Amino acid sequence: MTNHATILELSTEALQHNFNFFKARLKPQTKILGVVKAFAYGSEAIAIAKHLEKIGASYLAVAYVKEALSLRNAGINLPILILHPQINQYEFIVKYKLEPNIYSQRSLDAFIDLANQKKLSNYPIHIKFNTGLNRLGFDVAQVEAVFNQVNKHDSVMVASVFSHLAASEDLSEKEFTQSQIQSFKKVISQCEKQLIYKPIFHLLNTSGVINYNEAQFDMVRIGIGLYGFGNDDKITAQLKLVGVLKSKISQIHHLKAGDSVGYNRAYFAKADLTTATIPIGHADGISRQLGNGKGYVYINNQKAFIVGNVCMDMLMVNVTNIDCAEGDVVLVFKNQQHIEDLAQIQGSIPYELLTAISQRVDRIIS
Repeated sequence: MTNHATILELSTEALQHNFNFFKARLKPQTKILGVVKAFAYGSEAIAIAKHLEKIGASYLAVAYVKEALSLRNAGINLPILILHPQINQYEFIVKYKLEPNIYSQRSLDAFIDLANQKKLSNYPIHIKFNTGLNRLGFDVAQVEAVFNQVNKHDSVMVASVFSHLAASEDLSEKEFTQSQIQSFKKVISQCEKQLIYKPIFHLLNTSGVINYNEAQFDMVRIGIGLYGFGNDDKITAQLKLVGVLKSKISQIHHLKAGDSVGYNRAYFAKADLTTATIPIGHADGISRQLGNGKGYVYINNQKAFIVGNVCMDMLMVNVTNIDCAEGDVVLVFKNQQHIEDLAQIQGSIPYELLTAISQRVDRIIS
C-alpha cells in the first residue's frame, strides 16, 4: 500500500546510464565514489547504494553517521566515507567500520585518541585540506604537521587525501579553480614525501569531471551527476533523470468568475475556471514560492500552472484548457528541464528541489 497518490519513481537503468557516462570520461584505473548523502539526493539511499555497489563504485559517501548506519544495516559493504562526522559519533564509526573525514586538529586528535584507546591498527581515515572553498579542511600550511602526527600512530592510516572545488561548474572562475588544483598538487607532493604508503588522492566532483578532467587523480566523487544533472544543458541532455515525481488528480472543480481558490483567497478567477486538486504540497517538498501561477505540473503532456497558494498536502492547478479527469496522472517533476525551470522560478537550484522531496512520498524502484 502506498502512503498516498504521490510517488517518486526511481530508475536504476537511468542511474547506470549516468554512472557509465562519467566512467567513460575517466582513465580505466580511476575509481568512482558515489555520493548518496541526503537520501541519495532525495531519492532512496539504500536502493541507489546497492545498485552502485553492483555496477562498480569503489566508495560511497554520506554527510552524517546515521545515513551510513542505514546502509550498513541494509547489508552494503562498500567503504563509506563520512564527510562531516561529529566527534561524539566516532564510537559508531569504528563499530560499523565507517571511515571519517578528518578536517581539523580537534577532529584528528580526538580520533587518534579513540583509535589508541581501542588499540586499533591502521584504521582508515581521510584527510581533507581546504584549498579555497573555506568550509571544512586543514589549511595547506598544516600538511607537514598533519602527516607527522599521523606517522606517529600505527592505530590509523590515511586512506585518502582530498579537497573540494569551490566553483568547478563556473568557467568564469577557471583561474581560481586552477589555483585550487595547483594547491592540491602541492599537498600531494608533500604527502608523498612523508607517507611510506600511497593513499587515494581525489579532488573532482561532478562538474570537476566535466570541466577539469585532467585533475581526476586516483578517484572522483560523483553526486548530482548520478541523478541526472550536469553543469550545463548539453551535458544534462546526455544524462537521464533518475527520479520522476508523479501524482494523480484527486478532484476537479468548476469555478465561476469571481470565485476564489485556496488559503487566504490568494487567487480570484477572472473568468470561468476549471481546477484540479493534486495531493502534494509544501510538506512534500513543493515550495510555496511556486504558487500563484509561477510553478507548473504536466497533465496529459500540457503545462498546468498552480493556482493560489500551495497548501501543506495539496495544490490546485488550472486545467481549463486541458482534457483531463479525476484519477489522471500528474507529472510534478517530468524531466531535468522541468526541475531546472522550477528551481529558477523559486530562485534556487535542482539540488534543493530534489532533496526537499518528503520521506512520506513513497519511492517505487524499477
